This record gives sequence, C-alpha cells and structure tokens, in this order.
Amino acid sequence: MTIDLAALPHDFLWGTATAAYQIEGAVDEDGRAPSIWDTFSHTPGKIANDDNGDVACDHYHRWREDIGLMRRLGANAYRLSVAWPRVRPGGDGPDNAKGLDFYDELVDGLLEAGITPSVTLYHWDLPQALQDRGGWPERATAEHFAAYASVVADRLGDRVHHWTTLNEPSCSAWIGHLEGKMAPGWTDLTAAVRASYHLLLGHGLAAQAIRAAAPGAQVGIVNNLSTVFTVTDRPEDAAAARRHDGHVNRWWLDPVHGRGFPADMVETYGVELPERPGDLETIATPLDWLGLNYYFPAFIEDDPDGPAPYARSVYREGVPRTGMDWEIDANGIETLLLRLTNEYGARKLYVTENGSAYPDVVRPDGTIDDPERQEYLAGHLAACASAARKGAPLAGYFAWSLLDNFEWAYGYDKRFGLVHVDYETQVRTIKGTGRRYADIIRAHRGQASKAA
Repeated sequence: MTIDLAALPHDFLWGTATAAYQIEGAVDEDGRAPSIWDTFSHTPGKIANDDNGDVACDHYHRWREDIGLMRRLGANAYRLSVAWPRVRPGGDGPDNAKGLDFYDELVDGLLEAGITPSVTLYHWDLPQALQDRGGWPERATAEHFAAYASVVADRLGDRVHHWTTLNEPSCSAWIGHLEGKMAPGWTDLTAAVRASYHLLLGHGLAAQAIRAAAPGAQVGIVNNLSTVFTVTDRPEDAAAARRHDGHVNRWWLDPVHGRGFPADMVETYGVELPERPGDLETIATPLDWLGLNYYFPAFIEDDPDGPAPYARSVYREGVPRTGMDWEIDANGIETLLLRLTNEYGARKLYVTENGSAYPDVVRPDGTIDDPERQEYLAGHLAACASAARKGAPLAGYFAWSLLDNFEWAYGYDKRFGLVHVDYETQVRTIKGTGRRYADIIRAHRGQASKAA
C-alpha cells in the first residue's frame, strides 16, 4: 500500500489516542469519585464478561512507561482525556488537588519527551454525582462542564495548547440515552435529544471558558462520523439514508457551524429543544479545528416501525470486516475529510481516532504480528493523504489506540492497540502495526527533512 506522504505537511502531528476510563484504572485512588461508567460497568449484564475499568491498563501508575512506548513509536503527539471525576469528584467542585497534579505531571512528562499533548475534556465519564442530579438532559450539567473546563485549562493551559471539548457526543447522547448500550444506559428519546442539546451547549460554553483561561488555545470538537449509503434505489431507503445522515452527521456538525439544528431531524425526533435565547450563538462559538473519528460506513434501509430515526443498518455479506464486525471502507475517511472541507469550510482538520480491532496471537517468542491491522492502518493513511492532496487541511492523525484497553461495552475482548497489553501482568508489547506506524512516521520525517 503506497501512502503519498509528500501530500502531508512537514509539521504533521503523528499521534496516538486513549481515553481516561479505558486505561487509567485507579478508580478509587487519590480522591477520584465514581463516574457513570463505573456505575454502568458494575451493573451485571451491561459489559461483556462483566468486565470493568477498575484497573484497565493501570496507566495511572505506569504513565512513564507508556510515554516511553510513544517515543519508541516515534509519535510526536498524544491525545489523552482528563477524567472529570478525578479533577472535580462532585462534578461542580471542590477541585481535587491530587487529580490535577496527576495530569500536571503527565503533561510535563510528555513535553520532556518531545510529545505534544492534546487534551480532551470529556470522553464520556460524567461524574456520577451529576448523573444523580439528572445528567446531560439537564442544562446545569453543561454549565458545570464549562466550570470544570476552566479549572483544567487554568492549570494546564500554560503548556497545553491543543484542546478538545467533547469526544463523540453522538455516542453519549444516542448510544447512552436512546439505545441504552452505553452509560447511563437509558432508552428515552426525549432525554436523548435533550442530552444532545446540552452536550453541544456545554461544548460552546467550554470553548469560551478554555480561551478565557488560556489565551491562544486551539479549541475543537471531535465527532464520530460515517459515510452513508443506500442498498436499493427505493425512495423510502433514500429518505432513510438522509435521516441517518442527519442523526449521525448533520445533527452534530450543523449547530457548531452556525446552521442551527437540522429542521428535518427536529421534525423526525418530535422533541421540543430546550432552547434559550443566545444558545445557538454559544453552540456556534468559532472552532480552531475539527476532529474526525472514523471507523466504518453505514448502508441504510427504511425502518418505519423502528426507533428514531427510522433507519436500519444493513449487514452486507461477503465484504471485508474487522474483528468488531465493522465493514471496512478506507475511502470513507477521504470522503468525510473532503466533506468537512468543502461543505463545512473546515480550516484545520485532524483525524483524532482511526483504528481496528482484531484477535491478536502472541507467538512463542512474545511478538505479535497483526497483518490485517497493518493493512487497515496503511489503507486509511493512504486515503488521508489522498484527501490532503485534494485540498483537505489535514494537520494530524491520531491512531486508535496506543494500548489495548477497556473497550466500553465490549470489555477486554476487543483489542485496538498498537501495543498489546497482557492484562494479568500489565506487560506491554509493541505489535507489528506499531512497528509499521513507526516506519511510516520515520519515512514522512525523512521526506520532510529533505524538502526543507
């Protein structure tokens, strides 16, 4: 697989990504309080094998070793998330000094290693104390999120310049409140729509708070997007595909770009938005960059008797799939990068997550060769470079993920890591994909230095 590395800028960020609850462990140490994921993962039957994130990758104690792994990969950026219940255990204060100290040390360690920290403020781990008061369906949660963002930016903003407000708010709203497959595990359309609204309001408020605490901060939001197709020529299926695109893409992109919430989707959901004067302007607070998480395309047909948005994904036989049973289409990442550029006028783009899970086989000598994951990585990077060649302002790529980790409702069965983790011993081993990624990074730097 040939990757047009010359299409990527010389200062391209080559990163890896993780999330706090998926790797940190230490869930009851140094003042951290429970999050909705602690509660959800300890509810029998919610997680595969009844796994939980109590220990995960023990990153809270092993972060120095993990920075060493990043250096071995040649990464020059790291996308981490801050755990809200570690910093503000009650959700709205007081602050937890030991929690802030942890991220302070982590940021310093990254900078000493020559790695740019990219901080995400919310990767789904709402403090349980706020959930007990209504969670994201309540406006107050958005306001508490902005206050928490201000605290973190005030502490880290002298060294961290790259900030994400929310990671994949669609998962928080739709999967967490409509489908019930993620925390908090609700199946309530009205609550889901209200949560979606307050998540985006929280984004706008937090973006303003970050910039007030850390002038010069580069602030963005990260969305998980899909290309959407129909499998027939029926008008009903075309309309369903339009609704699905509204559900997973436009609902999250239009408001932050000043277009308001899509009217067709407001009608589809049939839920009154909790809008107050000035909210839409706050939600549309200007972005410095836009983040794309991409994993798979969606093939859609009409589902008039199903839940909103009355569209059903079709399982296509005989097409390549990952170990998650997700269809593989590297062209989709190029299509989305160009859509964000041409339709939404993105000034700077990052691929903030992209990766694949496959069963890993540890050889007798302890090595892991994972050719399918390597092919997925190379194919998607080639598509990213093609988008850049066609004008997408792509400034970086963050592979999901640095480590095998707690994969939400899938528990520990699914492995996305560039680095294998033996959960019994916490031994880390760089996989073939990690070595391939390092080779690609090295090749790009070689080209950039020659061009200079």
